[in-house]
Amino acid sequence: MLKVGLTGGIGSGKSEVSRRLAARGAVVIDADKIAREVVEPGTPGLAQIMEAFGADVLRPDGTLDRERLGAIVFADAEKLRILNGIVHPKVGERSERLQREAPDDAIVVYDVPLLAENDLAPLYDVVIVVDTPDDVRLARLLRFRGMPEADARARIAAQASREDRLRIADIVIGNEGSLDDLDAQIDKVWQDLIARVSETS
Repeated sequence: MLKVGLTGGIGSGKSEVSRRLAARGAVVIDADKIAREVVEPGTPGLAQIMEAFGADVLRPDGTLDRERLGAIVFADAEKLRILNGIVHPKVGERSERLQREAPDDAIVVYDVPLLAENDLAPLYDVVIVVDTPDDVRLARLLRFRGMPEADARARIAAQASREDRLRIADIVIGNEGSLDDLDAQIDKVWQDLIARVSETS
């Protein structure tokens, strides 16, 4: 089994890379998706978040209002630390279970947005960084997600810098061009990962 950490800043196109690796046969463990699952209604995670941040972070249907919670924590480092302390251990437990269920010769890609911020690089055999200039990421957040510019800039500023991410990269995928360019890079990366997994098995 080859454990691959995949990361990139918000708006970098990391999810696009993740989807394309899955289409080529990778077992993808998506930390963001798991983070949503562990705070669904009725979970201990959601109960802990309500206890820490109050019922105002719930929508009328009882689901977590992620936008409202995001606006609270991304403006306050201590509140972000509290939220991470609730969610990250639960994501870790679920991720470990999914890894145990993967075949021995699998290429397991962990889609981890905050890999650099949380010093998680040592957990993986290979770290892939999806690298996109900040101005391109900002334009994508405004255009595709409809974020207010101040919110988009705050999200980018709350994450690791490009330099911090590139420092931990074994493989860099530049994603500021077309999807065809991206596919061509991912084909090469996939061949590299197949070669690495055959060395370890």
